[in-house]
Amino acid sequence: MIDPITALAGIQAAVALIKKVSKTVDDVASLAPVLSKYWDAKSVATKAVVQAKKSKSSMGTAIQIELALDEAKRFEAQLLLLFQASGRADVWSRIKARAEAMDVEAAHDARREREVAAKRKKEMDEVIEAVLLAVVFFIMVGAILYFSFLILEQCAGKCDFQR
Repeated sequence: MIDPITALAGIQAAVALIKKVSKTVDDVASLAPVLSKYWDAKSVATKAVVQAKKSKSSMGTAIQIELALDEAKRFEAQLLLLFQASGRADVWSRIKARAEAMDVEAAHDARREREVAAKRKKEMDEVIEAVLLAVVFFIMVGAILYFSFLILEQCAGKCDFQR
């Protein structure tokens, strides 16, 4: 499980680093390494929000991360202005498109993992059901054979059906 507090700190550290580096560089292309750290931190934080919301025990942490993600969106608007000021708005558009595509792919991967887990659980339940049915069947057959031999032994050839 992803630690939500660490995810929150990751976003904040990446934003601070980008703000610091953006003041010292002349070209936005120089921001690529720190931007990648930002996108990684945002991805981890998004996953942490989902997990924190599911657990319901840390709803406060989920709210904190959600607010940090909202702050990150506002920060992305500032980054867009930085890219536009340098005449590289098209690069920003491609970065955003790629990030959105990666988010969609991550959602598909999560859905596929849930489907595989559900299928695996269903298969395991079917195997358990088959084993239980086999055990019950053999117990029933054994009980029928046992009582049949017990009846035959009690009759010892004196019963009507044996004549």
